[in-house]
Amino acid sequence: MKQAIMYTVIAAWLSLSTAAAAAAAENPQPRWWKGNLHTHSFWSDGNDFPDMIAAWYVEHGYDFLALSDHNILARGDKWVELDKNKPDREIAEAIRKYRAKFGPSWVEEQTDGDKTRVRLKPLVEYRTRFERPDEFLMIEGEEITDAYKELPVHLNASNLRELIPPQGGNSVYEVMQRNVDMVLAQRTLAGRPILVHLNHPNFRWGVTAEDLAKVRGERFFEVYNGHPGVFNYGDANHPSAERMWDIILARRLVKTDGEIMFGLATDDSHEYHEYRVGKVNPGRGWVMVRAVHLTPEAIINAMERGDFYATTGVEISQIKRTSHSLSFTIANEPGVTYKTQFIGTELQHDGNSEPRLDADGKPAYITRRYSKDIGKVLAETDSTRPSYTFTGREIYVRATVVSSRPHPNGFAKDDLETAWIQPVIPPR
Repeated sequence: MKQAIMYTVIAAWLSLSTAAAAAAAENPQPRWWKGNLHTHSFWSDGNDFPDMIAAWYVEHGYDFLALSDHNILARGDKWVELDKNKPDREIAEAIRKYRAKFGPSWVEEQTDGDKTRVRLKPLVEYRTRFERPDEFLMIEGEEITDAYKELPVHLNASNLRELIPPQGGNSVYEVMQRNVDMVLAQRTLAGRPILVHLNHPNFRWGVTAEDLAKVRGERFFEVYNGHPGVFNYGDANHPSAERMWDIILARRLVKTDGEIMFGLATDDSHEYHEYRVGKVNPGRGWVMVRAVHLTPEAIINAMERGDFYATTGVEISQIKRTSHSLSFTIANEPGVTYKTQFIGTELQHDGNSEPRLDADGKPAYITRRYSKDIGKVLAETDSTRPSYTFTGREIYVRATVVSSRPHPNGFAKDDLETAWIQPVIPPR
């Protein structure tokens, strides 16, 4: 009798568990997906094979990756060549590791006298080795590498259907706008989401906040880029990328129909054989995207809703936006402290600015100086559950979380792990 009751209980439990599993499958819940949207390989100026790079990101816990080489898609026939008489140690090391990891059945080589050629796998071939449903996703990308005179203008496009050549233009603003327009046109024709974002605005001081603020259809830029040569933090005469973010938001959102700007963190990785500050390594900055499915459509749609955060190590477990507040939970690490600043610009603010001058006393092509009303600290807390209640005076509110833990291989020597919570527009 007792045994029969026990079997009945087990059967009921299994029935409930099966029903719960079926319900979960029919109604999957959003989760956080970790990804990098700016990466380079031998297809342009990176120093490793694309499948080696994909393996690195898989092995380090990423869920999605876009390889975004300069003005090229990983399609067609391309080879890396090593001359034994004039060996490039970097290429030789990459080939040695490639052989060791994947073996002769995968690595395609040709030898002609003193030269060895190794074929680069196109995305369509190597993605099948790594992609798994709801585990890992490759997104096809390109870094549209353009310029106006000596000023670089680079934009990444993710989930492209076809290559977009750099469009050029008669000013930095026009170069950005023409390239963004081409991405958006392809998006319309392809009938699929394609995300375009402005890369490293302070790289060679190529882009000002004022010009970027004017670009229609551009809603994403890199607030953090892991390349040590891009001046994330500005200098004595140039604002940081984060300061530029607030200037852009304030200029755009004064108008009720203005487009919001979201901030990304990316690696912009190029170097994979020596890891240290000063090298352009992977693993420095990424985005955490909250979506139900791991597909290009789900990831991009979530990012366009602002349902993501950028980080260099700080983990956020929950973000809640309501009509009256912005709050989130920091995944607390033992022995680590966190400082959160809620940052914004109020409706009543000093929006005046003045030009920065060059050595001859003339206005320079540099983001103008603005008052401290732009992007001011609205509140600050050491809590791991920060919350900010809107007062009705804010144009937008965002948050920056800085931890006490040094980045293990940061953009700069004294980098601390940081996260950026996307701006929200309180009801007016």
